[in-house]
Amino acid sequence: MTTEMTRGTNPAPTGEPHQETGPAVTVVIPTIGRPSLAATLAAVGSGPEVIVVDDRREADRDPLPVPGHVRVLRSGGRGPAAARNAGWRAATTPWVVFLDDDVVPGPGWVRALTDDLARLPENVGGSQGRLEVPLPAGRRPTDAERNTAGLAGADWITADMAYRRTALEATGGFDERFPGAYREDADLALRVEQAGFALVKGERLTRHPVRDDGFWSSVRFQRGNASDALMRHVHGRDWRAAIGGHPGRLRRHALTTGMGLLALTLAATGGCRRRPAAVAGLAWLGLTAEFAWARIAPGPRTPGEIARMAATSVVIPPVACAHRIRGEVKVRTGKTGRRS
Repeated sequence: MTTEMTRGTNPAPTGEPHQETGPAVTVVIPTIGRPSLAATLAAVGSGPEVIVVDDRREADRDPLPVPGHVRVLRSGGRGPAAARNAGWRAATTPWVVFLDDDVVPGPGWVRALTDDLARLPENVGGSQGRLEVPLPAGRRPTDAERNTAGLAGADWITADMAYRRTALEATGGFDERFPGAYREDADLALRVEQAGFALVKGERLTRHPVRDDGFWSSVRFQRGNASDALMRHVHGRDWRAAIGGHPGRLRRHALTTGMGLLALTLAATGGCRRRPAAVAGLAWLGLTAEFAWARIAPGPRTPGEIARMAATSVVIPPVACAHRIRGEVKVRTGKTGRRS
């Protein structure tokens, strides 16, 4: 694997002083060039070593606007797992803390990070920061906002996750077969624990603002179902319980999709199958309505939110199933490749 290293050209911001009494740490931030990166870097400051991994595909894009003390690597658009691997392998410190490019470490984060890591015994391989998701005041959160808020209770996510270098070396780092920002952090955490390291939660605080990813964002996020297939392949049937997760809706999505396809197939044949087609159609409608209401009821129930939930609730079940099938085919045919 080759990476291109550059330096930022902007003056370094005033930040917290480096904590000489604590363990040396490198901050690794993979990015696709989102504007939120500037706030992340400003919150980290100029104290610790910082490596930003530019994971944009186009090699001729403009350089990232980063402070002068920040090292920049290019990982060629191969996804966040590969970008983080490029970052920690370029670092030489005993600890590497991974941040996402859309989070904002809280005041005193560097000092709190140092305190979190300084007191850990050698058997502890990772420390997760506390994550806070500010939600709008005066109204119920939307479906997208609730999904982001769920990150605050998630275990071992790389929004703010420090790993001991020996733990990364023992496991080989992130599995680059996970193409997106989904499950690659949970997979690494399980493998770190299997290697004999403990994982703990620290006291430092990082905020994860809610962003608007567009009307169809919940449909795009269904690509993660392909990664669930890989998790099952690598960690077995009980992988959800191992990461503290909850059962998903895939089986219900499969039933909804099956009823819809059955209704269309029976209706197309006509004749005496019209009544069974109507029954299957009503079943599809009922399942779809239940899914939509489960997403609408807790929210603000504005006309725009209702329209968004109604439209995406029709599309999500077949898209989720298609991505899961795609993931299963890749796993079973070996097309996911080898773990890097």
